[in-house]
Amino acid sequence: MDDSITQSIKEAFGGQENKKNLVDPFVEAWFAGKKLCTQIIEKNANPEWNQQLNLQVKFPSMCDRIKLMVFDWDRLTGNDAIGTTYLDLNQIASSGGEVEGETGESEMGFLPSFGPCYINLYGSLREFSGLPDPFDDLNLGKGEGAAYRGRILVELSTKLDGKPDKSVEEIPSDDLLVVQKYLRRRKFCLCAVFHSATMIQEPGEPIQFEVSLGNYGNKMDLTCKPLASSTQYSCAVFDGNNYYYLPWGDTKPVVAITSFWEDISHRLDSLNILLFISNRLQVNLNALKFAVQFKATDARLVEIWLKLINQLMEDINSFKIPDLEGKPNLTSLDLQMKKLRDKALGSIMEGAKHLFEEATDVNKCMSVIEGWLEKLAQIAEEPQNSMPDVVIWMLRGGKRIAYARVPAHQVLYSSYCEQACGQYCGKTQTVFMQYPLDAKKGLKIPVKIRVNMWLGLAAEEKKFNHYAEGVFNVFAELYENQAQVLGKWGTTGLLNRSKFSDVTGKIKLKQEYFMPPVGWEWEGDWQVDPEKTLLSEADAGHTEFVDEVYENETRFPGGEWKVAAEPYTDVNGEKVPGPTEIGCPPGWKWEDNWNFDGNRAVDEKGWEYGVTIPPDDKPKSWVACEKMYHVHRRRRMVRPRRKIPGAKAADASKKDIGDVEGWEYSSLIGWKFHRQQKSSDSFRRRRWRRKMAPANRVGASAIFKLEGALGVDMEGKSDEKGTQAESSIKQFGANTPTVSCTFDQTNAYHLRVYVYQARNLTALDSDSFSDPYVHVSFLHHSQTTETVKSTLNPTWDQSLLFKNIQIYGDPQSLTQNPPKVVMEIFDSDQVGKDEMLGRSTCVPLVKLTSGMDGSPKLLWEPVTHRKAPAGEILVAAELILKSKGDETELPLVPPKRGEKLYMVPQGVRPVVQLTAIELAPVTSPSLVVECGGERVQTAVIKNMKKCPNFPGNVLFLKVLLPKEEMYTPPIVLKIIDHRPFGRKPVVGQCTISSLEEFRCDPYVAVTEVAVSSKASLMAASPRDLHINIEDGRRQLLEAQEKETVDWWSKFYASRGEREKCRPYLDKGYDTLEVYEHELENVSEFMGLTDFCKTFKLQRGKNESDGEDPSVVGEFKGCFKIYPLPDDPGVPPPPRQFRELPDSVSQECVVRIYVVQAIDLQPKDNNGSKCIDDRDHYLPNTVNPVFGRMFEMTCFLPQDKDLRIAVYDFDLLTRDEKVGETVIDVENRFLSYFGSNCGLPQTYCISGPNQWRDQLKPSQILEHHARLKGLSPPRSEDNGNTLSFAGRLYCLSDFEGNKEIHEHLGPPNERIALHVLRTQGLVPEHVETRTLYSTFQPTLPQGKLQMWVDIFPKSLGPPGPPFDISPRKAKKHFLRVIVWNTTDVVLDETSITGENMSDIYVKGWMAGMEDDKQKTDVHYRSLDGDGNFNWRFVFGFDYLPAEQLCLVSKKEHFWSLDKSEFRVPPKLIVQIWDNDKFSLDDYLGAIELDLQHLINPSKSPEKCSLSMLPDMPPPAKSEQHKSLFDQKSVRGWWPCYMEKDGKKEIGGKVELTLEIVNEKEADERPAGKGRDEPNMNPKLDPPKRPETSFFWFTNPCKTCKFIVWRRFKWLFIGLVLLILVLLFVGILLYSLPNYISMKIVKPFN
Repeated sequence: MDDSITQSIKEAFGGQENKKNLVDPFVEAWFAGKKLCTQIIEKNANPEWNQQLNLQVKFPSMCDRIKLMVFDWDRLTGNDAIGTTYLDLNQIASSGGEVEGETGESEMGFLPSFGPCYINLYGSLREFSGLPDPFDDLNLGKGEGAAYRGRILVELSTKLDGKPDKSVEEIPSDDLLVVQKYLRRRKFCLCAVFHSATMIQEPGEPIQFEVSLGNYGNKMDLTCKPLASSTQYSCAVFDGNNYYYLPWGDTKPVVAITSFWEDISHRLDSLNILLFISNRLQVNLNALKFAVQFKATDARLVEIWLKLINQLMEDINSFKIPDLEGKPNLTSLDLQMKKLRDKALGSIMEGAKHLFEEATDVNKCMSVIEGWLEKLAQIAEEPQNSMPDVVIWMLRGGKRIAYARVPAHQVLYSSYCEQACGQYCGKTQTVFMQYPLDAKKGLKIPVKIRVNMWLGLAAEEKKFNHYAEGVFNVFAELYENQAQVLGKWGTTGLLNRSKFSDVTGKIKLKQEYFMPPVGWEWEGDWQVDPEKTLLSEADAGHTEFVDEVYENETRFPGGEWKVAAEPYTDVNGEKVPGPTEIGCPPGWKWEDNWNFDGNRAVDEKGWEYGVTIPPDDKPKSWVACEKMYHVHRRRRMVRPRRKIPGAKAADASKKDIGDVEGWEYSSLIGWKFHRQQKSSDSFRRRRWRRKMAPANRVGASAIFKLEGALGVDMEGKSDEKGTQAESSIKQFGANTPTVSCTFDQTNAYHLRVYVYQARNLTALDSDSFSDPYVHVSFLHHSQTTETVKSTLNPTWDQSLLFKNIQIYGDPQSLTQNPPKVVMEIFDSDQVGKDEMLGRSTCVPLVKLTSGMDGSPKLLWEPVTHRKAPAGEILVAAELILKSKGDETELPLVPPKRGEKLYMVPQGVRPVVQLTAIELAPVTSPSLVVECGGERVQTAVIKNMKKCPNFPGNVLFLKVLLPKEEMYTPPIVLKIIDHRPFGRKPVVGQCTISSLEEFRCDPYVAVTEVAVSSKASLMAASPRDLHINIEDGRRQLLEAQEKETVDWWSKFYASRGEREKCRPYLDKGYDTLEVYEHELENVSEFMGLTDFCKTFKLQRGKNESDGEDPSVVGEFKGCFKIYPLPDDPGVPPPPRQFRELPDSVSQECVVRIYVVQAIDLQPKDNNGSKCIDDRDHYLPNTVNPVFGRMFEMTCFLPQDKDLRIAVYDFDLLTRDEKVGETVIDVENRFLSYFGSNCGLPQTYCISGPNQWRDQLKPSQILEHHARLKGLSPPRSEDNGNTLSFAGRLYCLSDFEGNKEIHEHLGPPNERIALHVLRTQGLVPEHVETRTLYSTFQPTLPQGKLQMWVDIFPKSLGPPGPPFDISPRKAKKHFLRVIVWNTTDVVLDETSITGENMSDIYVKGWMAGMEDDKQKTDVHYRSLDGDGNFNWRFVFGFDYLPAEQLCLVSKKEHFWSLDKSEFRVPPKLIVQIWDNDKFSLDDYLGAIELDLQHLINPSKSPEKCSLSMLPDMPPPAKSEQHKSLFDQKSVRGWWPCYMEKDGKKEIGGKVELTLEIVNEKEADERPAGKGRDEPNMNPKLDPPKRPETSFFWFTNPCKTCKFIVWRRFKWLFIGLVLLILVLLFVGILLYSLPNYISMKIVKPFN
């Protein structure tokens, strides 16, 4: 915060600081990537923005929370985050339909709505400083906030209307008045009694705890009244084994806080009731699960089950959610949540009644109940919880170390009903504190506290008396300080300390200034009362201790060594008594005499040497080797002593002997004080206390009145009023009364913890193992088990006895809420520090009377490491109250295994039985199998590369295993490598936890003979297969059939895609199974691990704390577990594995058929895929059809993993891997389900389904009979009947109603195949395998349809492979000859007024619009007839089996590759009217499907619309035929157009359609139009009437046919008229001349 810099400067010059208001806050709201901010309010810690932020959103949204961040605006630097909070839309909105009971009706939802309600912000510690905050991430919402940082008042509503005018607008004042009623505060009181603080990791400075609720109780906050919110300081004491604890004894520290918050009891009551119902249901469900695990009797199961259902129904009925009528602070969300919760509880009630009446299967019920629990958890969330969490801080010498947040509702008292009180209200709970922003995720616990909290309204504080235990005492305290100057004690040498101060010595106090708070008064006078918990001797808590003294000698350089001036000192050179003066304290005994310590850098007599450099009087450093210049030497003398068991009294009496005046001494001003004065001490202090009592109140609730400070010495400060007020503010709250609770009643308990075993712990050593031991801690006692070497599944079988545990308080309340036993498992390392493997807790069974029967049951408790699961530990614990004080009433002491090792006693430990484990290993160097403490090792594999099979096959192990499956230890497989120099490291290991699946009954007929018969079959010589083909006719038929029937027809027929395989279906051939997942996931084939299972081998953790242990290999083998008779006289049962295959490797031919890929994940930006073995890549598709068969040879088991990867082809960059799948070929080869080659439906010796296995069906059936231990099959009646496994099969039963085709083989093989198909073997199939990528191993990248055939070479060559190459389109040509048209609509009117059309015909094939072709134009057709004699030629690619055309074209002009489409073969023919100066007019069209061709009519008269398929047919309708069968057809077809939804004929066209393939097209060529080669048939120019011409190009014809015809008489008239006019004109012209001549007559 930038202001803090100016403030600190101001402070340096003597100005006062005011930290609280140095904040310029504004709020940022984020949702779905959009952000809005409020205005910035400067210098205000309690800003009022009163602004409305309008976020435009669409529902449903991908985002499910709104993020609100409060920032402190900075002018210069980046803004500081104050806190971040989220509004979860799932909690403040309901989409509806969430609650459907049995009725099935859907619930109305509601839009997001919230508040007005405060939201609390949490983040980093509130330390006001200008330095960077190490916990700043907490303010940004990363991790759990460790401290309260303020709250904001928010209201959210959703409106379904258009856009708002502004994104940020001011809130009108009327609305602000409405919100006022939500701001009413009420007073709350919180009391916390600390019962114990244990499991502290190391001693150090004194510890205190601070409890705060919001800002109330926070020492750093100066705006609230000071409260008794922190405990006294105490020093940690060793517990004698591993941890430290705070020695509070019978005086427990108490904190009391008053605070003011809104009353939202109606929300928290509902929340607590729902949690109560949910918790009770969870407890009962756990009991039910436990009973199922324990295989309890049916009667017991029914009893637990009925209890669960009845209790649930009773809870829902009797604990109703409070009504909201008349409650303050109601919001619309409250009403909606109430409806939702009532509905949900109602539906659970209905479901419970339904189950109660009709339930039969316990396991099915469990999933239903778990569904109810989820629903309860959903509705038991309170988004509008404005009550901040209770935050407990652990301070060490003033520094904040660790915190814990307890939700307020858990400790809240409610007057509504007992169930509405918090789960821990007034009850003692165990809290594990944590470090803020802990990078190690809870690896270490800073401290475990047991604290009893009560929070309630001040109006109900009297109710607290009912919950309070013990006697509450309130004291004021101060310390008197003195320093020693020149041998005299006084106040002169105190330097900056005052004569009287608080415990820290920083705050000056005076007895006279102390004032009791209002409502309290003094009781008694000031007294000296030393604080015992701050004074601890070095040996406190230890059972063994080493006293040490340093012996010193000096000399002049080169002289003789003489005794030094101070002969005996401590390690710092301070004078101490000599060894002869040190006596053994009472209650201890010496273990040995004084000796020098030789385990240090010293010479052989224990001396170390040094040089003194003035002004020091002792050396700074020491070396082990003597030189001439050394002048000082010393050696460490040590003497161990041990505590005498039971010598408590002497120890206690010694404790109180201290200074008579109550002084405590220290050599330096600090925290380390001791009782006895030593010569080096220079500082002393003593504590004065004065008791206070409430003036007019009775009961514990009086402590809530302790508000305000007791008094601070203000003397000696300047008299200016201002500074005094300011400094008082500064000191305010620094001195509050201390509250404690004294328990007069203490009880001794005896605790037994039974640690039996653990399983699946994490491996921390590099050899994949750990050496685990357990620290067991209970309150302030801890013990450690023995260490079990190199195992992750240790069996300790140890009872830890805690003999005398003092617990204060009422035993009854302890039964309700016993302290937890905490087990921390460590890995013992010879070098370095022991590492933690995990932590677990267990609740002890409390027995208050010795007569209580029932021993605790061992249970698997989960172990967590860094908040992640890390195995399980099998433990139980019982806590027994010692009422008489002697050992008589305790149970018998468990049997001993060593001097101090007790075993788990009978009745608690599992019952065991001698069990045999047989193991048939297949692959892996040398194997050690461990189970239940026994181990067995195989021989060593000599050459792993050549053949990784074990030479010897079966291992046998006798173990004592528990009868109950729940307790069985896991089987551990360790793979040991044999390396040079005798090193045998463990290179991998695997733990098999559940042994249930391997158990078997040894006396059942064994079927393991199997694989041996497979081996003997392999040794049999291959037989030749003869197929005679009769004559050429058969071959011709097959060639024709091959065109329409291929493997893909079978595939499509099996998938039910009928349109792609019509010809195939009609012939009645085989289909195959198409599995929608991997073959090993088909349930009936048991994962193909029936012969042997595969176990992944893992190595321990790597150096850098990696995540999961890495998988380093796999082990294959099979286990059989069966009980052995206890009586040695009874013969053991027969062995399970008898004949197993040889351990040599097998050479096999593997055929991989890759059919097609589905829904691949696009890798290119344009979403395209290019796939396959690079030369055959398929462009631009995410569903490529590969149709490729790869054949390879391999040796099993070395090459057992078959990897199939799909790549994305890139022209320029590297090809990207889309995904891959791995198939274990060895499992398929060894499986008894015959998965090496699937069985087809029929036995064909030719045709598309030819038999492809190496063995005929009859041989496979014989082999199967041997495998099942049955007599071989017998066939009779020429192979038409067969008896097998005691049944008689007839061929007619299987083939009764099937079509018998010419490809079938002999009947005896056919019936053998039919019988085989009834035996549950793998059928002929295509499996769908999911592809995974190494970058996203959990996300599927698409699917691949494929299958694999495996043929061992020892059985001879396999049959012919299937040809699954994709259907290739064949090139065909469609030749269309347009002869004539008739009855064409006359669309134009000529100049001369007659109707006519300029007709031409256009045609193209569907999908190939680029290749449109037109005839020439028949001009001026006056009667609708047109003559063309014109040929269209369309080339197209055709797939005969699918009856579709294949069209390839580029999607964009820049695309590299063409994309493929499939379209049905259709011809579109259209008739048009040609216009030169405007657009051509469309007259009619017809679409002809070449597969189902409309039959043409022979003459134009019969051609009508009734020929069309969707018109009502005429009486005699003929079937549509395929042009591909007919080859050629000629006739008339109608062309029509739609007008007003009706079809109208637009003309008739006479066509010849002919389809030719490429070969025929070469033999009989034909050109387009009438171009060369104009043949097949030759087309002459059409004989069109003379009237057909284009006026512009034929002027003569235009005159003849257009002008003359129409205007003939006009022309004749005009000519005559012109002649007449000429005549008249000439007459008139020549008349005067003539007349004059007549008159003149010149020639006369």
